[in-house]
Amino acid sequence: MVRVTTPGVRLLPNAITVLALCAGLSAVQFALTKNYAMAIASIGIAAVLDSLDGRIARLLDATSKMGAELDSLSDGISFGVAPALVIYVWQTGADRIGWVASLIFAVCMILRLARFNTLLDDTEQPPYASEFFVGVPAPAGGLLAMLPLVAYLQWGEGWWSSQYVVWAWTVAIAALLISRIPTLSLKTVKAPAKAIAPLLIGVALLAAAIIQFPLVALIVAMVLYLAHIPYSVYRHRWLAAHPEAWTVPPRERRAIRRARSTRRLGLRPPLRRRVAGAAMRAVRLPRTGETVRTPRSPSENGQRRRSWRQIGLRRK
Repeated sequence: MVRVTTPGVRLLPNAITVLALCAGLSAVQFALTKNYAMAIASIGIAAVLDSLDGRIARLLDATSKMGAELDSLSDGISFGVAPALVIYVWQTGADRIGWVASLIFAVCMILRLARFNTLLDDTEQPPYASEFFVGVPAPAGGLLAMLPLVAYLQWGEGWWSSQYVVWAWTVAIAALLISRIPTLSLKTVKAPAKAIAPLLIGVALLAAAIIQFPLVALIVAMVLYLAHIPYSVYRHRWLAAHPEAWTVPPRERRAIRRARSTRRLGLRPPLRRRVAGAAMRAVRLPRTGETVRTPRSPSENGQRRRSWRQIGLRRK
């Protein structure tokens, strides 16, 4: 079946990308008017739109070279330039160190996007490479850089709003952008049919939390994202050391991991069925140096008990 895509449908993903670009630039305008809550919301909207444009383009078979380039330029402005300027404007009267930190963040974001585009054409990557990003992705990096500002809006002045803490945090997030640390990609995650209902309930609870406590929910989400990085590194290293798990589903990967951990500890795998005590003793194998005793007949056991009684001794 040949899918026919009309010009209007092919324009939709690029239109979403342009909207994400406008949202990112609007964050700078909101910061200039001291409306920092709307500045954070604008970058969040840009992140949501950025996650949709690529999926819609693949769904409608409307991918193009122009769309890929436009997406990279939009990400560079929305998640690189805009957060750096918002933080710089927030730190009123910032010195030259603040401007240098903002430049470092914006440049690292551009370098991270350039590396991402080059990795798309790399055909020598292992099969599991599509499950990870190299470094922190652009939308997550842009939101993580805003964490001190979010904490300031939620709790007011504190050590998190100090200039040196803010600029050190900005440079640290910039380093995560261009690092080789693997982070999980949600693009390849497939939810089983049994988990659809719990996931929908979780989405409803998340929406309620964002509506009622938007800043706290954003802080929790960013902290959880940072906390997942050690697990992502462990999973990446485990897959690199186990080629037999590259092309199997996650359930079989867990079985391979449990089997190897059991052998490493020298344990026997658990029995599938419970065996009665008499049956287990009947099938028990002798240990090293242990003599195998043959079971006595009932008549032999009775004769032995009578012989002890005739002598007048108690059996120990």
